[in-house]
Amino acid sequence: MRITRLHGGSLLAATTLAFTLSACASISPQQEAEMGLNYSQQINAQLPIVRDPEVNAYMNRLGDSLAVLVDDQGRNWRFSIVDDPDINAFAVPGGYIYVNKGLILRAQTLSQLAGVVGHEIAHVTQRHSVKQMEKGQKVGVGATLACILTPSFCQNGGGDLLNLGATAMMAKFSRGDESEADQFGVKYVLRAGLDPRGLPEMFQIMLTERDTKGGSSAGWLSSHPVEEDRIEATRRAIAALPAGSLDGLTRDTPAFQAFKARLRSLPQTPKPGAR
Repeated sequence: MRITRLHGGSLLAATTLAFTLSACASISPQQEAEMGLNYSQQINAQLPIVRDPEVNAYMNRLGDSLAVLVDDQGRNWRFSIVDDPDINAFAVPGGYIYVNKGLILRAQTLSQLAGVVGHEIAHVTQRHSVKQMEKGQKVGVGATLACILTPSFCQNGGGDLLNLGATAMMAKFSRGDESEADQFGVKYVLRAGLDPRGLPEMFQIMLTERDTKGGSSAGWLSSHPVEEDRIEATRRAIAALPAGSLDGLTRDTPAFQAFKARLRSLPQTPKPGAR
């Protein structure tokens, strides 16, 4: 960690703040929102985010249709598409969901994409990343909050500590967290009137691609491990729903296929800072 002087104060003061905050190691909903905004700004500055208004409007309508039914904390949900061909999606505390273009284009139906989005929403509503940070990366929690309250801390030496928090946020989820996100994801999709069978179908697409083509699905699977037993567990949970639960649910729509076609037709998004 670099030891440098802050503008208008010392690094020692901000570092003390970081460790004081980390001592309690409990993140409030307001702090979660501020931390999520901080991380999302960093992500948006580093990844090629698709800016097309039409596809973004569709993506956010889909995400909002799932999130508004289940969020009891009024999070400021944002759903972004990363212009990357690999299969991946991830959630940032506070309600920021990122889905790779490659995952969307491999989804054959609306319900398959909705299943993954519902799963990622569940990671946020159940605060899985936040709980990881509280339990295992207390220094990173403090540094993150210090960066929010004292931005110059990050610019002048706090980045190393902040990276610890980012590591916790992006770490591999536990099997219990994944199972819980699957269960809640199924419920969220069902509440929105969509067919939850799309979630295990998308899992199977990812698993098959990993086994036959190698790395294109490695990003998502590295932090969301999927094996046959997990797919079967999700299918069993859906099969155990009350009789009639799956009647009349939406599996696919022409609007979703038009969304995919437009996304596929867009020129490649340049990476931030590229000339």
